[in-house]
Amino acid sequence: MTNLKERYFVRFWSPLSAVVAAGIMSTLYFGITGTFWAVTGEFTRWGGHLLQFAGFHPENWAYFKVIGLQGAPWNRIDGMMVIGMFAGSLAAALWARNVKLRFPRRKRRIAQALIGGAIAGFGARLAMGCNLAAFFTGIPQFSLHAWLFALSTVMGSYFGTRVALMRFLQADAKLVRVDKRRPASTAVESSRQFRIGMAVFVVAVGAGVAALFGQPKLGMAGLFGIGFGLLIERAQICFTSAFRDMWITGRTAMARAIIIGMMVSAFGIFSYVQLGVAPKIYWAGPNAILGGVLFGFGIVIAGGCETGWIYRSMEGQVHYWWVGVGNIAGATVLAANWDTLGPALATRYPKVNLLVTLSPAGGLVATYAGLAASFLLLLWWERRFGQRQRARETNVEPQEAFQ
Repeated sequence: MTNLKERYFVRFWSPLSAVVAAGIMSTLYFGITGTFWAVTGEFTRWGGHLLQFAGFHPENWAYFKVIGLQGAPWNRIDGMMVIGMFAGSLAAALWARNVKLRFPRRKRRIAQALIGGAIAGFGARLAMGCNLAAFFTGIPQFSLHAWLFALSTVMGSYFGTRVALMRFLQADAKLVRVDKRRPASTAVESSRQFRIGMAVFVVAVGAGVAALFGQPKLGMAGLFGIGFGLLIERAQICFTSAFRDMWITGRTAMARAIIIGMMVSAFGIFSYVQLGVAPKIYWAGPNAILGGVLFGFGIVIAGGCETGWIYRSMEGQVHYWWVGVGNIAGATVLAANWDTLGPALATRYPKVNLLVTLSPAGGLVATYAGLAASFLLLLWWERRFGQRQRARETNVEPQEAFQ
Protein backbone atom coordinates (compact mmCIF):
# COMPACT_ATOMS: atom_id res chain seq x y z
CA MET A 1 0.00 0.00 0.00
CA THR A 2 2.84 2.37 0.85
CA ASN A 3 4.56 1.70 -2.49
CA LEU A 4 1.27 2.28 -4.32
CA LYS A 5 0.80 5.59 -2.53
CA GLU A 6 4.34 6.74 -3.30
CA ARG A 7 4.11 5.73 -6.94
CA TYR A 8 0.76 7.28 -7.84
CA PHE A 9 0.17 10.02 -5.28
CA VAL A 10 3.60 11.30 -4.23
CA ARG A 11 5.97 10.86 -7.16
CA PHE A 12 5.59 13.07 -10.22
CA TRP A 13 3.90 11.49 -13.23
CA SER A 14 5.47 11.10 -16.66
CA PRO A 15 4.97 14.38 -18.58
CA LEU A 16 4.47 12.56 -21.89
CA SER A 17 1.79 10.24 -20.52
CA ALA A 18 0.08 13.13 -18.73
CA VAL A 19 0.06 15.40 -21.79
CA VAL A 20 -1.33 12.59 -23.97
CA ALA A 21 -4.00 11.98 -21.32
CA ALA A 22 -4.76 15.72 -21.34
CA GLY A 23 -5.13 15.57 -25.13
CA ILE A 24 -7.62 12.70 -24.86
CA MET A 25 -9.52 14.39 -22.03
CA SER A 26 -9.71 17.71 -23.88
CA THR A 27 -11.16 15.88 -26.89
CA LEU A 28 -13.85 14.23 -24.76
CA TYR A 29 -14.50 17.54 -23.03
CA PHE A 30 -15.13 19.16 -26.42
CA GLY A 31 -17.46 16.38 -27.52
CA ILE A 32 -19.50 16.46 -24.30
CA THR A 33 -19.69 20.19 -23.58
CA GLY A 34 -19.26 21.67 -27.07
CA THR A 35 -16.44 23.94 -25.94
CA PHE A 36 -12.70 23.58 -25.46
CA TRP A 37 -10.33 23.39 -22.52
CA ALA A 38 -9.55 27.05 -21.91
CA VAL A 39 -9.08 29.32 -18.91
CA THR A 40 -8.25 32.95 -19.77
CA GLY A 41 -11.73 33.71 -21.08
CA GLU A 42 -13.09 32.80 -17.65
CA PHE A 43 -10.36 34.78 -15.90
CA THR A 44 -11.42 37.81 -17.97
CA ARG A 45 -14.98 37.32 -16.74
CA TRP A 46 -13.65 37.25 -13.16
CA GLY A 47 -12.10 40.64 -13.83
CA GLY A 48 -15.47 41.81 -15.17
CA HIS A 49 -17.24 40.62 -12.03
CA LEU A 50 -14.74 42.50 -9.86
CA LEU A 51 -15.48 45.67 -11.82
CA GLN A 52 -19.21 45.10 -11.40
CA PHE A 53 -18.68 44.75 -7.67
CA ALA A 54 -16.84 48.08 -7.73
CA GLY A 55 -19.83 49.75 -9.41
CA PHE A 56 -18.79 49.66 -13.08
CA HIS A 57 -20.78 48.13 -15.95
CA PRO A 58 -18.40 46.02 -18.06
CA GLU A 59 -21.33 43.89 -19.24
CA ASN A 60 -21.95 46.70 -21.74
CA TRP A 61 -18.45 46.40 -23.22
CA ALA A 62 -18.19 44.89 -26.69
CA TYR A 63 -15.70 42.26 -25.54
CA PHE A 64 -18.06 40.83 -22.94
CA LYS A 65 -20.80 40.77 -25.55
CA VAL A 66 -18.50 38.40 -27.48
CA ILE A 67 -17.48 36.08 -24.61
CA GLY A 68 -20.42 36.71 -22.26
CA LEU A 69 -20.58 37.83 -18.64
CA GLN A 70 -23.85 36.29 -17.55
CA GLY A 71 -24.21 34.35 -14.33
CA ALA A 72 -21.44 33.42 -11.91
CA PRO A 73 -18.41 31.09 -12.24
CA TRP A 74 -20.27 28.18 -10.62
CA ASN A 75 -23.11 28.25 -13.15
CA ARG A 76 -20.96 28.58 -16.27
CA ILE A 77 -19.28 25.65 -18.01
CA ASP A 78 -15.89 27.42 -18.19
CA GLY A 79 -16.24 28.59 -14.59
CA MET A 80 -16.99 25.13 -13.23
CA MET A 81 -14.10 23.66 -15.19
CA VAL A 82 -11.64 26.26 -13.85
CA ILE A 83 -12.88 25.78 -10.28
CA GLY A 84 -12.38 22.06 -10.79
CA MET A 85 -8.81 22.69 -11.98
CA PHE A 86 -7.97 24.59 -8.80
CA ALA A 87 -9.53 21.83 -6.67
CA GLY A 88 -7.74 19.06 -8.57
CA SER A 89 -4.39 20.85 -8.38
CA LEU A 90 -4.81 21.46 -4.65
CA ALA A 91 -5.75 17.82 -3.99
CA ALA A 92 -2.79 16.54 -6.01
CA ALA A 93 -0.34 18.88 -4.27
CA LEU A 94 -1.65 17.80 -0.86
CA TRP A 95 -1.34 14.11 -1.78
CA ALA A 96 2.32 14.68 -2.56
CA ARG A 97 2.79 16.68 0.65
CA ASN A 98 3.84 19.56 -1.55
CA VAL A 99 1.76 22.41 -0.09
CA LYS A 100 3.85 24.98 1.74
CA LEU A 101 3.91 28.75 1.69
CA ARG A 102 6.94 29.87 -0.31
CA PHE A 103 7.58 33.61 -0.51
CA PRO A 104 9.78 35.30 -3.13
CA ARG A 105 13.19 36.20 -1.71
CA ARG A 106 13.21 39.53 -3.51
CA LYS A 107 10.34 42.04 -3.78
CA ARG A 108 11.18 42.69 -7.41
CA ARG A 109 9.95 39.15 -8.14
CA ILE A 110 6.43 40.31 -7.25
CA ALA A 111 6.70 43.18 -9.72
CA GLN A 112 8.05 40.73 -12.30
CA ALA A 113 5.11 38.39 -11.66
CA LEU A 114 2.54 41.17 -11.99
CA ILE A 115 4.06 42.73 -15.11
CA GLY A 116 4.71 39.41 -16.87
CA GLY A 117 1.31 38.07 -15.91
CA ALA A 118 -0.42 41.23 -17.16
CA ILE A 119 1.43 41.15 -20.50
CA ALA A 120 0.55 37.46 -20.93
CA GLY A 121 -3.10 38.02 -19.99
CA PHE A 122 -3.42 40.96 -22.38
CA GLY A 123 -1.80 39.01 -25.22
CA ALA A 124 -3.85 35.89 -24.60
CA ARG A 125 -7.17 37.69 -24.77
CA LEU A 126 -6.10 39.79 -27.74
CA ALA A 127 -5.58 36.49 -29.57
CA MET A 128 -8.77 35.01 -28.04
CA GLY A 129 -6.86 32.24 -26.28
CA CYS A 130 -3.81 31.26 -24.26
CA ASN A 131 -1.50 28.24 -24.32
CA LEU A 132 -4.69 26.16 -24.25
CA ALA A 133 -7.46 27.70 -26.40
CA ALA A 134 -5.08 29.22 -28.97
CA PHE A 135 -2.46 26.47 -28.88
CA PHE A 136 -2.91 23.06 -27.25
CA THR A 137 -6.66 22.86 -27.88
CA GLY A 138 -6.76 25.53 -30.61
CA ILE A 139 -4.61 23.79 -33.22
CA PRO A 140 -6.60 20.51 -32.95
CA GLN A 141 -9.73 22.64 -33.57
CA PHE A 142 -8.27 23.34 -37.05
CA SER A 143 -8.30 27.12 -36.58
CA LEU A 144 -5.62 29.00 -38.53
CA HIS A 145 -5.46 31.65 -35.82
CA ALA A 146 -4.01 29.02 -33.43
CA TRP A 147 -1.09 28.35 -35.77
CA LEU A 148 -0.35 32.08 -36.02
CA PHE A 149 -0.53 32.36 -32.24
CA ALA A 150 1.66 29.30 -31.62
CA LEU A 151 4.47 30.43 -33.94
CA SER A 152 4.34 33.95 -32.52
CA THR A 153 4.42 32.60 -28.96
CA VAL A 154 7.65 30.75 -29.74
CA MET A 155 9.12 34.01 -31.03
CA GLY A 156 7.90 35.96 -28.00
CA SER A 157 9.31 33.37 -25.60
CA TYR A 158 12.74 33.79 -27.20
CA PHE A 159 12.77 37.53 -26.50
CA GLY A 160 11.34 36.90 -23.04
CA THR A 161 14.18 34.51 -22.31
CA ARG A 162 16.76 37.11 -23.35
CA VAL A 163 15.27 39.57 -20.86
CA ALA A 164 14.75 37.00 -18.08
CA LEU A 165 18.44 36.05 -18.28
CA MET A 166 19.54 39.59 -17.43
CA ARG A 167 21.46 39.70 -14.16
CA PHE A 168 19.06 41.98 -12.27
CA LEU A 169 16.22 39.47 -12.81
CA GLN A 170 18.19 36.42 -11.70
CA ALA A 171 17.26 34.81 -8.39
CA ASP A 172 19.85 34.80 -5.63
CA ALA A 173 21.36 31.39 -4.99
CA LYS A 174 21.33 30.33 -1.36
CA LEU A 175 22.79 27.09 -0.07
CA VAL A 176 20.99 25.49 2.85
CA ARG A 177 22.16 22.50 4.86
CA VAL A 178 19.53 19.76 4.71
CA ASP A 179 19.11 17.05 7.31
CA LYS A 180 18.11 13.87 5.47
CA ARG A 181 16.39 12.51 8.55
CA ARG A 182 12.71 13.44 8.54
CA PRO A 183 11.57 14.75 11.94
CA ALA A 184 8.56 13.02 13.46
CA SER A 185 6.59 16.27 13.29
CA THR A 186 7.24 16.50 9.55
CA ALA A 187 6.01 12.95 9.01
CA VAL A 188 2.82 13.75 10.95
CA GLU A 189 2.27 16.91 8.89
CA SER A 190 2.80 14.94 5.67
CA SER A 191 0.21 12.39 6.69
CA ARG A 192 -2.20 15.20 7.57
CA GLN A 193 -1.71 16.83 4.16
CA PHE A 194 -2.45 13.56 2.40
CA ARG A 195 -5.71 13.13 4.33
CA ILE A 196 -6.74 16.73 3.63
CA GLY A 197 -5.97 16.17 -0.05
CA MET A 198 -8.24 13.14 -0.11
CA ALA A 199 -10.98 15.16 1.56
CA VAL A 200 -10.63 17.96 -1.02
CA PHE A 201 -10.77 15.41 -3.84
CA VAL A 202 -13.84 13.61 -2.45
CA VAL A 203 -15.73 16.86 -1.82
CA ALA A 204 -14.89 18.22 -5.29
CA VAL A 205 -15.88 15.01 -7.06
CA GLY A 206 -19.03 14.81 -4.93
CA ALA A 207 -19.99 18.35 -5.94
CA GLY A 208 -19.42 17.52 -9.60
CA VAL A 209 -21.48 14.34 -9.40
CA ALA A 210 -24.29 16.18 -7.57
CA ALA A 211 -24.36 18.81 -10.31
CA LEU A 212 -24.83 16.08 -12.93
CA PHE A 213 -28.38 15.47 -11.72
CA GLY A 214 -29.47 19.07 -12.22
CA GLN A 215 -27.18 20.44 -14.93
CA PRO A 216 -25.23 17.60 -16.57
CA LYS A 217 -22.85 19.79 -18.58
CA LEU A 218 -21.89 21.81 -15.51
CA GLY A 219 -21.25 18.63 -13.57
CA MET A 220 -19.12 17.18 -16.36
CA ALA A 221 -17.19 20.45 -16.65
CA GLY A 222 -16.37 20.33 -12.94
CA LEU A 223 -15.26 16.69 -13.12
CA PHE A 224 -13.10 17.28 -16.19
CA GLY A 225 -11.58 20.31 -14.47
CA ILE A 226 -10.58 18.14 -11.51
CA GLY A 227 -8.93 15.72 -13.92
CA PHE A 228 -7.07 18.50 -15.70
CA GLY A 229 -5.91 19.88 -12.35
CA LEU A 230 -4.57 16.50 -11.24
CA LEU A 231 -2.65 16.10 -14.51
CA ILE A 232 -1.00 19.52 -14.59
CA GLU A 233 0.12 19.35 -10.95
CA ARG A 234 1.29 15.74 -10.81
CA ALA A 235 3.16 16.02 -14.13
CA GLN A 236 4.15 19.69 -13.62
CA ILE A 237 2.79 20.60 -17.05
CA CYS A 238 3.86 24.16 -17.80
CA PHE A 239 4.16 25.51 -21.33
CA THR A 240 6.54 28.21 -20.09
CA SER A 241 9.13 25.63 -19.13
CA ALA A 242 8.72 23.97 -22.54
CA PHE A 243 9.58 27.20 -24.36
CA ARG A 244 12.17 28.43 -21.86
CA ASP A 245 14.04 25.12 -21.74
CA MET A 246 14.21 25.05 -25.50
CA TRP A 247 16.09 28.36 -25.60
CA ILE A 248 18.20 28.01 -22.44
CA THR A 249 19.18 24.32 -22.25
CA GLY A 250 18.13 23.00 -25.65
CA ARG A 251 15.84 20.42 -24.03
CA THR A 252 12.63 19.87 -25.99
CA ALA A 253 11.08 16.90 -24.17
CA MET A 254 8.08 18.85 -22.85
CA ALA A 255 7.55 20.67 -26.14
CA ARG A 256 7.59 17.36 -28.02
CA ALA A 257 5.15 15.85 -25.51
CA ILE A 258 2.80 18.78 -26.13
CA ILE A 259 2.93 18.17 -29.88
CA ILE A 260 2.16 14.47 -29.41
CA GLY A 261 -0.76 15.45 -27.18
CA MET A 262 -2.11 17.69 -29.95
CA MET A 263 -1.70 14.89 -32.49
CA VAL A 264 -3.80 12.62 -30.31
CA SER A 265 -6.41 15.31 -29.78
CA ALA A 266 -6.68 16.41 -33.43
CA PHE A 267 -8.02 13.08 -34.68
CA GLY A 268 -10.65 12.96 -31.94
CA ILE A 269 -11.74 16.55 -32.60
CA PHE A 270 -11.92 15.77 -36.32
CA SER A 271 -14.24 12.85 -35.57
CA TYR A 272 -16.53 14.98 -33.42
CA VAL A 273 -16.63 17.70 -36.09
CA GLN A 274 -17.71 15.12 -38.68
CA LEU A 275 -20.51 14.15 -36.30
CA GLY A 276 -21.73 17.74 -36.23
CA VAL A 277 -20.00 19.37 -33.24
CA ALA A 278 -18.86 22.82 -34.37
CA PRO A 279 -15.18 23.67 -33.74
CA LYS A 280 -14.14 26.98 -32.18
CA ILE A 281 -12.68 29.20 -34.90
CA TYR A 282 -11.38 32.73 -34.33
CA TRP A 283 -10.01 35.59 -36.41
CA ALA A 284 -6.73 34.89 -38.18
CA GLY A 285 -5.51 38.46 -38.05
CA PRO A 286 -2.71 40.55 -36.56
CA ASN A 287 -4.34 40.04 -33.16
CA ALA A 288 -3.21 36.40 -33.18
CA ILE A 289 0.37 37.34 -34.09
CA LEU A 290 0.74 40.29 -31.74
CA GLY A 291 -1.11 38.44 -28.99
CA GLY A 292 1.18 35.44 -29.37
CA VAL A 293 4.35 37.53 -29.13
CA LEU A 294 3.07 39.31 -26.02
CA PHE A 295 1.91 36.07 -24.46
CA GLY A 296 5.20 34.25 -25.09
CA PHE A 297 7.18 37.19 -23.74
CA GLY A 298 4.93 37.61 -20.71
CA ILE A 299 4.87 34.01 -19.53
CA VAL A 300 8.66 33.79 -19.53
CA ILE A 301 9.00 37.07 -17.61
CA ALA A 302 6.32 35.96 -15.14
CA GLY A 303 7.77 32.46 -14.85
CA GLY A 304 4.55 30.62 -15.59
CA CYS A 305 1.68 30.26 -18.06
CA GLU A 306 -1.99 29.72 -17.24
CA THR A 307 -1.62 26.05 -16.35
CA GLY A 308 1.65 26.73 -14.54
CA TRP A 309 0.41 29.49 -12.24
CA ILE A 310 -2.76 27.56 -11.38
CA TYR A 311 -1.06 24.50 -9.95
CA ARG A 312 1.90 26.36 -8.47
CA SER A 313 -0.38 28.77 -6.65
CA MET A 314 -2.15 25.78 -5.11
CA GLU A 315 1.24 24.48 -3.95
CA GLY A 316 1.62 27.66 -1.91
CA GLN A 317 4.09 29.46 -4.16
CA VAL A 318 3.13 33.07 -3.44
CA HIS A 319 4.94 34.39 -6.53
CA TYR A 320 2.33 32.69 -8.70
CA TRP A 321 -0.56 34.25 -6.81
CA TRP A 322 0.72 37.54 -8.18
CA VAL A 323 1.12 36.05 -11.67
CA GLY A 324 -2.59 35.18 -11.51
CA VAL A 325 -3.51 38.69 -10.35
CA GLY A 326 -1.51 40.18 -13.20
CA ASN A 327 -3.04 37.73 -15.66
CA ILE A 328 -6.60 38.69 -14.73
CA ALA A 329 -5.72 42.40 -14.74
CA GLY A 330 -4.09 42.25 -18.17
CA ALA A 331 -7.02 40.35 -19.67
CA THR A 332 -9.47 42.86 -18.20
CA VAL A 333 -7.49 45.80 -19.62
CA LEU A 334 -7.71 44.18 -23.05
CA ALA A 335 -11.47 43.80 -22.66
CA ALA A 336 -11.75 47.50 -21.76
CA ASN A 337 -9.88 48.48 -24.95
CA TRP A 338 -11.48 45.97 -27.33
CA ASP A 339 -13.65 48.64 -29.00
CA THR A 340 -10.46 50.18 -30.36
CA LEU A 341 -8.25 47.14 -30.84
CA GLY A 342 -10.83 44.59 -31.99
CA PRO A 343 -11.92 46.18 -35.29
CA ALA A 344 -8.36 47.18 -36.20
CA LEU A 345 -6.60 43.91 -35.37
CA ALA A 346 -9.19 41.13 -35.25
CA THR A 347 -12.82 41.36 -36.34
CA ARG A 348 -12.12 42.71 -39.83
CA TYR A 349 -10.12 39.56 -40.62
CA PRO A 350 -11.58 36.15 -41.55
CA LYS A 351 -12.15 33.18 -39.27
CA VAL A 352 -10.28 30.47 -41.16
CA ASN A 353 -11.39 26.89 -40.56
CA LEU A 354 -8.82 24.62 -42.22
CA LEU A 355 -11.42 21.86 -42.61
CA VAL A 356 -13.52 24.22 -44.73
CA THR A 357 -10.74 26.04 -46.57
CA LEU A 358 -8.74 22.90 -47.45
CA SER A 359 -11.59 20.33 -47.28
CA PRO A 360 -11.95 17.96 -44.29
CA ALA A 361 -9.22 15.60 -45.52
CA GLY A 362 -6.96 18.45 -46.56
CA GLY A 363 -7.32 20.25 -43.24
CA LEU A 364 -6.58 17.07 -41.29
CA VAL A 365 -3.50 16.29 -43.41
CA ALA A 366 -2.24 19.88 -43.21
CA THR A 367 -2.60 19.90 -39.42
CA TYR A 368 -0.72 16.64 -38.99
CA ALA A 369 1.94 17.75 -41.47
CA GLY A 370 2.45 20.96 -39.47
CA LEU A 371 2.66 19.09 -36.18
CA ALA A 372 5.06 16.50 -37.64
CA ALA A 373 7.27 19.24 -39.08
CA SER A 374 7.30 21.00 -35.69
CA PHE A 375 8.28 17.75 -33.95
CA LEU A 376 11.18 17.18 -36.38
CA LEU A 377 12.28 20.80 -36.02
CA LEU A 378 12.46 20.37 -32.24
CA LEU A 379 14.62 17.26 -32.65
CA TRP A 380 16.91 19.18 -34.98
CA TRP A 381 17.13 22.11 -32.58
CA GLU A 382 17.98 19.90 -29.60
CA ARG A 383 20.73 18.15 -31.58
CA ARG A 384 22.12 21.44 -32.90
CA PHE A 385 22.05 23.05 -29.45
CA GLY A 386 23.91 20.08 -27.98
CA GLN A 387 26.55 20.23 -30.69
CA ARG A 388 27.12 23.91 -30.09
CA GLN A 389 27.39 23.38 -26.35
CA ARG A 390 29.97 20.62 -26.78
CA ALA A 391 31.87 22.82 -29.22
CA ARG A 392 32.05 25.63 -26.66
CA GLU A 393 33.18 23.26 -23.93
CA THR A 394 36.06 22.02 -26.09
CA ASN A 395 36.88 25.50 -27.44
CA VAL A 396 36.09 24.41 -30.96
CA GLU A 397 34.33 26.74 -33.35
CA PRO A 398 30.75 25.59 -34.00
CA GLN A 399 31.38 25.49 -37.77
CA GLU A 400 34.15 22.97 -37.23
CA ALA A 401 32.03 20.88 -34.87
CA PHE A 402 29.34 20.41 -37.53
CA GLN A 403 31.77 19.14 -40.15
